Amino acid sequence: MPFEGVQLPEDRVEFVLRVERVLIAIMLAFSVLALAAFALTQSSAQISGQASLQASIPGSSSFVAPPAFPTSAFPTYYRAEPTQEPQPALYDPVLKKTYPLNLTDPNTIPSNDPDPVYYPTPLANLSSSEADTIIDDIVSQISEIIEGDSITGNCSKCVASLEIAKNAALLAPSKVPEAMVSLCQTYKLHSNTTCEQDFEASTFGAIWTQVLAFADVGGLDGQYICNSLSTTFCPAPATSPLNTTGLFPKPKPANVSIPQPSGKRVKVLHLSDFHLDPRYSIGSEGNCSSSLCCRTNVKSTSGQLLLPASYYGEYNCDSPYDLGLAALEAVGPLTGTGNGSSFGWVTYTGDLVSHDPQTQLSRAYTEYAEDSIYTMFKEYLRGPVFPVLGNHDSNPEAIDSPHKLPGPLGQQQSWNYDHVAGLWQHDGWIDAAAAQQARTHYGAYSIKNQFGLRIITFNTDFWYRSNFLNFINTTDPDNSGMFSFMINELQAAEDAGEQVWIQGHVLSGWDGSNPIPNPSNLFYQIVDRYSPHVIRNVFFGHTHEDQVMVYYANNGTTRNSSSSALVSGWIGPSVTPLTNLNSGFRMYEVDTGNFDIYEAYTWYADVNSFHDFNNSVTGPTYKFEYSTREAYGSPSDWPVDAPLNATFWHGVTEAMQTNRSLVELFNTYQGKSSVKSPNCTSDACAAAKVCYIRSGSVPLGRQCPQGFSSVQSPYTGTG
Repeated sequence: MPFEGVQLPEDRVEFVLRVERVLIAIMLAFSVLALAAFALTQSSAQISGQASLQASIPGSSSFVAPPAFPTSAFPTYYRAEPTQEPQPALYDPVLKKTYPLNLTDPNTIPSNDPDPVYYPTPLANLSSSEADTIIDDIVSQISEIIEGDSITGNCSKCVASLEIAKNAALLAPSKVPEAMVSLCQTYKLHSNTTCEQDFEASTFGAIWTQVLAFADVGGLDGQYICNSLSTTFCPAPATSPLNTTGLFPKPKPANVSIPQPSGKRVKVLHLSDFHLDPRYSIGSEGNCSSSLCCRTNVKSTSGQLLLPASYYGEYNCDSPYDLGLAALEAVGPLTGTGNGSSFGWVTYTGDLVSHDPQTQLSRAYTEYAEDSIYTMFKEYLRGPVFPVLGNHDSNPEAIDSPHKLPGPLGQQQSWNYDHVAGLWQHDGWIDAAAAQQARTHYGAYSIKNQFGLRIITFNTDFWYRSNFLNFINTTDPDNSGMFSFMINELQAAEDAGEQVWIQGHVLSGWDGSNPIPNPSNLFYQIVDRYSPHVIRNVFFGHTHEDQVMVYYANNGTTRNSSSSALVSGWIGPSVTPLTNLNSGFRMYEVDTGNFDIYEAYTWYADVNSFHDFNNSVTGPTYKFEYSTREAYGSPSDWPVDAPLNATFWHGVTEAMQTNRSLVELFNTYQGKSSVKSPNCTSDACAAAKVCYIRSGSVPLGRQCPQGFSSVQSPYTGTG
């Protein structure tokens, strides 16, 4: 109180009190005005920040899928009850047939593959009893090799056994699968059930018989075969020297000119690994210990129901229709293409079919997935789609035969190439010439789109380690002729001044675990020869994770300088959550002059939240995860107007070497922000991530620290 301790007349005291009350009121008024002004400022700042967020993404920040299954996706259904997986009555416009309900009904899953099997033509016309006698003798000889001491070392024993087994494949090929199952079970190579799934004639037994008949089992082919059967048999073969003499029609021009940007941008959607599961069973076990979960016939280890499968998917399951359609419904609003505008084009980097065991797969099931997913793409995506085949888009899974195999063996998968080529042409995505290429080149084609970009696709089963037919003639890195096709198309593009995007499924490098080394080494040299003036970007899928690779000059002999970085390999996130991942997709903003990527946006749906909402009220939420430029551009000091090219990504790896938080961010995005992803906080993990990004081939990836490549399970690397 003012004038404290001073004695004043009573009337003066009252006057002072009145003045004091006025002063306090004035002070309070100013305080209120100040608070109001502050609140207004904060509100304006918040609105400004929201506007900034909205301005930095192409569409809405999130999309909540409606709860009801969009029955307009297909014309007719066998059933579409809200409590079950829908079952479209799907008509195939190429095969001119409607697929039967029992093909995909969760209650009628088959236990055997009914398709024809192919064997080499036997060298002799033996009776059944004569063939049995030969097989018995060969099995006896192999048993003596395995159990005896005359040959030492697992690798030597395995190769010697293959040399004996080759006679069986040449003389009595139809008897070989049963013998392989017997040997596998006798010597506990796998469990009895797995031995049957691996070597029965209707699964992979007939394929292995072809391998035995035509491979050089005593040489390099034999080492690949034995390593594939078990890493305890033979070590993984090293990369063979590559003779590049005469490999390319013309030498690389001395002074290549890099295309200039036009300043005009087009939106390009990248989808990958849809893995539709039409047999998904709502309420079944979503956390089983073996095989594919969310199946009526699959139980948990305890036999009790631990995690009832939600309507929209689980971390151990493939994509139910409800999840796949929710993703496609989200694409338009999130990418800003839902109001009549369209994508320039859509890149689909393969894998349509669910991860069923081979005994439950068939040609018809593969064709169904192809027809179903392409139908949904046609319904929901605006712009042409340029698909490639994944390793699951075949039957048997991952098996594709080189045309060099004799007679019908070289055309074993032509049914599939004919089918997808017909669907792609029917949907208006490729023309008749490209469709004919796809029929001839294992589902691969080369096509120039409406913006002048040439897209060259290829079938990566011809370097995938699970395509056992790749173990025939391993000394030739292009036994299928796939890369000869690619080289010819790239040379024609260079001669015509065209720019190219290359699309495949199985990635060429990263940790070096997926392809066999010689073809991926050849591919790297092809990229080196035609980059950066022709090849502008490369795209893969397969891992289900959000990853990237950088290809360098001189076959990657020097990878510590941005000056040698040539082109990027983008690995698209998957729609399927399998395994322990969220569902996601990506969109690029691409300049139509140089076809560089200037921005990349990624969206995801949190699978961990699928049990938290009421399925009758709402579907899953797909939301903005990150902008590549915003996430990595500032930490790597990248100019705001420069493309997100190989130089950019190399700069990101340099920043990761000194900025651990950037490594952890990359690790988070690798799993699409899944709660199941392990942390990457150690020096060893950080070094491994940098090495993987810089490794675009098997030989380069094998040089990296192992055990940190995938976020789908705990890291096994040390350090």
